[in-house]
Amino acid sequence: MMLAAFCVLLTVALYFANKQLYRRFPRLLFSPVILTPALIVAALVVIGIPFDTYLTDTHWLLWFLGPATVAFAVPIYQHRTLIRDHWMALAAGTVIGVTVAVSTSWGLGQVFALPPDVAHSLLLRSVSTPFALEMATQMGGRADMTAMFVVFTGLAGIITGELILALLPRKSSLSRGASYGATAHALGTVKAREHSEQTGVMASLLMIFSGLLMVALLPLLSRLFV
Repeated sequence: MMLAAFCVLLTVALYFANKQLYRRFPRLLFSPVILTPALIVAALVVIGIPFDTYLTDTHWLLWFLGPATVAFAVPIYQHRTLIRDHWMALAAGTVIGVTVAVSTSWGLGQVFALPPDVAHSLLLRSVSTPFALEMATQMGGRADMTAMFVVFTGLAGIITGELILALLPRKSSLSRGASYGATAHALGTVKAREHSEQTGVMASLLMIFSGLLMVALLPLLSRLFV
């Protein structure tokens, strides 16, 4: 019991400390999604706590993904006017983003002859974590591997996003936000909010709608790929 409490407190403390650090120094390497896991792994190695023990003691933190998923309804309601005014762009961005993500993931699985559980986990790489973890087992994948692919995809999106967007002719806040939300989900939304509130809102909406579309397509995807 004491060990479980220590692991939870360690995780929460490092995360909130990292958030404060990132607010003061908004650099990629200081991002909580990068630095916090690295610090946790380093602490476990130094203290001598097996990683399996850590996962067992902190697994209940995943329960917060449930409320987080439900909370996605809030920005949809708050920005219903934006959705009404730009519904065609949102719909097109969602469909195109999901289609490209699934097809390229499937292609990578075929090219590299990935094992089925790895390939199925990879299919969900461009969906925000709450949606991806719920869909992972139903797609024949693994939740831990799916989470890893989601994080790596988000990191790749925010690292290359600025460079790619700089080369594109359209640079409006709405198009920039849509690009981040469709390709880098939650991490992209955080990055988009650094540009402007409107950019962050559009990224958030694309992220949510992409997740909802993937959930709606789950029965079809399961028949096609599982």
